[in-house]
Amino acid sequence: MRLFVDNLTNVDFSYLDTKRGLVGETWLASIELDGTLDAQGMVCDFGIVKKKLRKWLDQTLDHCLLVPEKSPALQLQRTHASHGINWHLEDGNILKCASPLQAITLVDAETISPVTVAEWCITQLRSQFPSTVKSLKLDFTSEVIAGPSYHYSHGLKKHDGNCQRIAHGHRSKIEIKRNGKINPTDMAQWAAKWADIYIGTREDLSTTSESAFDPDNYAFFYCSGQGEFSLSIPRNRCYLIGTDSTVEFIAQHIANTLKQENPNDHFEVKAFEGIGKGAIAQA
Repeated sequence: MRLFVDNLTNVDFSYLDTKRGLVGETWLASIELDGTLDAQGMVCDFGIVKKKLRKWLDQTLDHCLLVPEKSPALQLQRTHASHGINWHLEDGNILKCASPLQAITLVDAETISPVTVAEWCITQLRSQFPSTVKSLKLDFTSEVIAGPSYHYSHGLKKHDGNCQRIAHGHRSKIEIKRNGKINPTDMAQWAAKWADIYIGTREDLSTTSESAFDPDNYAFFYCSGQGEFSLSIPRNRCYLIGTDSTVEFIAQHIANTLKQENPNDHFEVKAFEGIGKGAIAQA
């Protein structure tokens, strides 16, 4: 007998790829359990499935940086409280990140993909369910987006929750109206501009580290409730803004930039943060 829960939850995170660099991502999670019936006539109570899996995914994947531990591109330094990562990109550049332990998830794989992450998750989850459950199947899928979208990563140092982590992200669609009408050209241009981008806040740029003076990389550093965070990333993979990178500020930044470039037009920007949520700004 098999029990399933489709689209149980979604996870927003970033991961490291040798070609794409730091990639913001959003996946929908679905689970299937195969097993025998208990005294209640159930493989497992839906309440247990939802509670355990959602909590585990929230703690392990959501708003984390996923790092493929077996990749030859990885150099890892561990302490009792933090992970330090050097990630070698195909173009010869190095991306560096240091974060508290809970902000980085080391996945026992060579690459990050829906399949490799699902396989790793299953090995970690087996002990979470009753003996009636004989096997698990976990599927990660992306939202079907008909129009333009982009993958972005960021960190919100003022956030009380896990958004404060310096390298987490989202796969997001964007809708732009110019003078009241959807404008596919504007949408496509921003999607292309922000393909696999890190949206950095200018005031988070480090002024003390050696890489702060590197003409090829931006260095970010801040302290927040969970600890110290730092990131060094090639400048061509980064987009700087003058505010924090909340979706509200992101939407307003896009609207204001379009307005500056086209002062005679009116713009409405609907920027998404992952699936089904975001902000609307006008200029």
